[in-house]
Amino acid sequence: MFNGTAAQQYIREPYRRRVALMMARLEANLVHVRGRIKGEKKEAPLLAYADARSFLEDLYLIRDSLISHGDRTIADGALQDLIRLVESFGFHLLQLDIRQESTVHTMTVAEILRQLDPDFDYLKADEDTRMQELCKWVSRHGDLYVSDLPLTEDARKTLDVFRRVARLRKEVGAETFGAYVISMTHTATHVMEVMFLGRLVGLVSNNGKEWNCQLSVSPLFETVEDLKHSEGVLQTLFSNPVYRALLKSSGDIQEVMLGYSDSCKDGGILASQWNLYRAQLSIIGIAQSYGIECRLFHGRGGTVGRGGGPTHEAILSQPPGTVHGQIKFTEQGEMLYYRYSNPETAAYEIGMGATGLIKASCGLLGAPRQTDIRFPEMMARLAEAGEATYRKLTESTPGFLDYFYEATPVREIGMMNIGSRPSHRKKSDRSMSSVRAIPWVFGWAQSRHTLPAWYGIGSAIDALSKDNPQNLQLLKEMYREWPFFRALISNVQMALTKADMQIAAEYAELAETDVAKSVYKVIAAEFASTLSGVLEVAGLKSPLEETPTLALSLSRRKPYLDPLNHIQVRLIRRTRATADEKEQERWYMSMMRSINAIASGMRNTG
Repeated sequence: MFNGTAAQQYIREPYRRRVALMMARLEANLVHVRGRIKGEKKEAPLLAYADARSFLEDLYLIRDSLISHGDRTIADGALQDLIRLVESFGFHLLQLDIRQESTVHTMTVAEILRQLDPDFDYLKADEDTRMQELCKWVSRHGDLYVSDLPLTEDARKTLDVFRRVARLRKEVGAETFGAYVISMTHTATHVMEVMFLGRLVGLVSNNGKEWNCQLSVSPLFETVEDLKHSEGVLQTLFSNPVYRALLKSSGDIQEVMLGYSDSCKDGGILASQWNLYRAQLSIIGIAQSYGIECRLFHGRGGTVGRGGGPTHEAILSQPPGTVHGQIKFTEQGEMLYYRYSNPETAAYEIGMGATGLIKASCGLLGAPRQTDIRFPEMMARLAEAGEATYRKLTESTPGFLDYFYEATPVREIGMMNIGSRPSHRKKSDRSMSSVRAIPWVFGWAQSRHTLPAWYGIGSAIDALSKDNPQNLQLLKEMYREWPFFRALISNVQMALTKADMQIAAEYAELAETDVAKSVYKVIAAEFASTLSGVLEVAGLKSPLEETPTLALSLSRRKPYLDPLNHIQVRLIRRTRATADEKEQERWYMSMMRSINAIASGMRNTG
């Protein structure tokens, strides 16, 4: 690191006084940071610098002074490294996205509006009335005073987040925060509610002449139904004059997040992937019609059931015209470690991502590649058939949810200190809506079912083939020529390879009822059908035949994974067989290690 005190000997007039002031600022920063680390409650200067730009100006001053006096060698050393760091990361290192569920905002807004307008019941109002009320308050000039005393604890915490964002933007810099993501966005008011909360703390304002918006709100469309309704939500927002003015003041860029996890848990892999594909086209189309730049944010996980897979292929499989020189996606769980813990693998992953981005953005220079009109039509039919099979299992098969809770280690996963959210929304509720998407996928992966990544595909292929033999030939053509479909089937092959129905049968023995045990037969039958159908469509004799390196890697892990699964089954049985907490504690650490070990072997499990 550059030693500023030692460098003062190289600084000559007329720079010396300004450099002394800069060093005083740096010292004030250090005092403040040390106090924060020690937990001191006394007030200290928040930041001596208003933002990273003023800090950079002082660093430029030192550099220019050194160069002007013939000391370029010193200026190009550690000082230049520090300048590059500040230029790249400012005071914030990386931007922080914030995420909260829409229902939390709705309840908070309802409580606040009881203070501002006691005669208005926000929760009983319809969508149009809610939007009018929110726009009225967002557009109002002057400060809006809200007392914390009548608010519930949850509402105070929600409002405090917005206050902290406003404070840190002033202390650390305007680029400290990225998007404010709204989980489970169902309506346009869910977005406007965040703007209203931002209005209360000064992140959003209107002085009568111009608008100011310091919030980048990203609606997250997660379920299959939400993906279908995303176009209507954005249409309502973009046609609203208040929201349009706020968007324009913040650069006319709308970020939209797409959820892979919940949509797959909701409707199965085929319905999820296809509705995501269609949603991207409609979202980009409506944004372009309003002259708005749209950035798609892909909420991918590590496993295929949560949108995972090779980054390069994932980017190239996006719909034509939806990648305009930029793309944003999440990297979660163990994939961060496997891809970025080593500098060489990190450089490779980033390089592959950048290459995919460049290839997918070729439409900026010319007409985007065209997709055969037969392909989307066949994919829609395939997705419909696959969703019907998936929902028949998850919604209409007796004992299915009992099978999931009993034949997978999902209860044991809930005991682990991992993830940012609990494994269940309601602990006592055994339902699809209660269990979260990550433990849903994690549980099936641990028990070697990998069900979310493939279930329904075999029945869908079989149904279309029986309906018309020519459909199978078209599916084969789609695999050869359509990047989206090829990436989907390739990822399914990986999930099928990691599955093992013989080991899954051992987990099925953990089920406590005969009805639950019968579910295994249904799953095993669909697995066989999917394996056969996928190989037929891809024209292969075995999964991953086209990627021998990956096939070899998975085959080498199997001798280690299989014994771990056998051990885990016995640990689960022993842990669940007793209500004695001391006896359960005896096996707890071994259970946690088995879960971690299997996750490491499976790689993309969550």
